[in-house]
Amino acid sequence: MSEIETITLQHKIKQVQEEIAKVVVGQEYMLNRLLIGLFTGGHILLEGVPGLAKTLTVNTLSQVLDLNFKRIQFTPDLLPSDLIGTLIFNPKIGEFQVKKGPIFANIVLADEINRTPAKVQSALLEAMQEKQVTIGEETYKLDKPFLVLATQNPVEQEGTYPLPEAQVDRFMLKINISYLSKEEELEIMRRMSTIGNPYSPKTILSKEDISMISSEINKVQISDSLEKYIIELVFATRQPKDYGLKDEAEYISYGVSPRASISLNRGAKTMAFMNGRDYVLPDDIKEISSDVLAHRILLNYEAEADGINSRQIVESILKKVPLTK
Repeated sequence: MSEIETITLQHKIKQVQEEIAKVVVGQEYMLNRLLIGLFTGGHILLEGVPGLAKTLTVNTLSQVLDLNFKRIQFTPDLLPSDLIGTLIFNPKIGEFQVKKGPIFANIVLADEINRTPAKVQSALLEAMQEKQVTIGEETYKLDKPFLVLATQNPVEQEGTYPLPEAQVDRFMLKINISYLSKEEELEIMRRMSTIGNPYSPKTILSKEDISMISSEINKVQISDSLEKYIIELVFATRQPKDYGLKDEAEYISYGVSPRASISLNRGAKTMAFMNGRDYVLPDDIKEISSDVLAHRILLNYEAEADGINSRQIVESILKKVPLTK
């Protein structure tokens, strides 16, 4: 691909961000991470209290992409078959036929995923990891790209079920959504007080564009020293005492899985490409580390008692682990 074509793709990414900003106020951080997930094929978990535009942002993103989009509202009575599909007997032909579920889409919004029991949450595992689902005795490949964008309310809220660790690990990034600034909330109030037809975003990126962007991201260079730096960050979650993290070691039950190092590598390359570079900087890795590592670190009860969360652990790791040449 020529340099001009690469610049054109990067310009389209900026157009996507600008188009979504016409609908969603603020939340640039969340949008940036959603695009990283889209271009790398990594699933995203969004956590925040209701009303912070999680669903609106995902809905708007789907409108600027020429992709098949499905929204699934997770509820306590949802069944696995409601998600992946089932076999239905057709009396006219005397055979069972497959009725595919909403999982057969390019972008699946799993809204309030932790309001449904574990058996339904687990039904996503095969689709998220293998990009396929099994209905009856047949296995069906999912279309590319395939991306699960799941929203969840804080687990302290009533009527929520914690996600199984195996499923949490399959999310490339977990993003904690916080309240907006006073200025941003003022802008939201002014926009929503106007009665009329809401703005309809334009379609910017096609499947082919996304595929080409992913191919260009694969070409982004990352040095040996930065690859080793990623490995050191990962191992610091597993063997914190070896990195001078004695206090943090008292709070960690389990470190991150190998998926974390893969996600850090892919995420850093995507960050570099979206910033107009064909090489990774240390800041690319540091900027995305918390979103990649924090949800994969399993803390013990002492951490909860002392008010320590996994993002604080990641910040300590970033301060202690040096970047060597």
